[in-house]
Amino acid sequence: MSFRIIVITQKAKLSYKDNFMLIHGEELKMVHLTEINTIIIESNLVQISAYLMYQIAKNKIKLIICDDRHNPTAEMVPYYANFNTAKKVFKQTQWTTEAKQVVWTNIVINKIKNQAKLLQNIGNERYKMLAEYVQEVELDDVTNREGHSAKVYFNSLFGLDFTRDKVCDINMALDYGYTILLSAFNRAISSLGYLNQLGIKHKNEYNYFNLGCDLMEPFRVLVDAFVYDNKERVFDSDYKKDLVQLLNQNVNFCGKNMFLINAINIFVINALRAVDENRITEYSFYEYGL
Repeated sequence: MSFRIIVITQKAKLSYKDNFMLIHGEELKMVHLTEINTIIIESNLVQISAYLMYQIAKNKIKLIICDDRHNPTAEMVPYYANFNTAKKVFKQTQWTTEAKQVVWTNIVINKIKNQAKLLQNIGNERYKMLAEYVQEVELDDVTNREGHSAKVYFNSLFGLDFTRDKVCDINMALDYGYTILLSAFNRAISSLGYLNQLGIKHKNEYNYFNLGCDLMEPFRVLVDAFVYDNKERVFDSDYKKDLVQLLNQNVNFCGKNMFLINAINIFVINALRAVDENRITEYSFYEYGL
């Protein structure tokens, strides 16, 4: 199973030879494609061959392109990442409203539980308020407990004057970390043959990754926890590298220790299969802090 996350930050030329990606920089480096999970190109001085891009898509490797401020701005998604994509998409279009509402309700509950656990771990008593919100979540979260919890949660982590639209190192780190996390979900979803545009709750017509945005919600806490632990840091290239490596951290999922990237793959497989087969209560969520 692929595990390497390659970040290209300097001028280089990327090419392909014998199932290896060749990185022509100050020195030649070679990485076997089967080892690569994600490639992040941060420098606009990088050249990449069309044949390598084809092989990247063929091997279901996520390629992320950054803008001139080194922030993720686009990613490559293959047209045919699964042999029975048409069958998967047909099933996806048949998901019932009831099934999607129940799944979203469970996602919200799991997300708030993880937020409460993080607050409890850092000794913040406001976790009790979030625990109460969990009990108040209704079908499809029609009373928006998720939104109410978010305000309490972020103010508890980063101070009462903190808002998510504030321009600061903390928000830049959160946004970068969420983007890397989302890319992992996008990769898992596309590799299974589902359309990422068709979400469960997210329905933004301008969002190419509605489904990924849905499924990643309970895992955001991992980015939040890391940024909280590093809230005094300046958001620089070293910080970005550390955020990228979150995908290779060990987590406990379904009673087993594994890399986060593998836990995401298993979670996406089980969650989408459960919706397909209308077994929407028969899959495991990620529980932070286990």
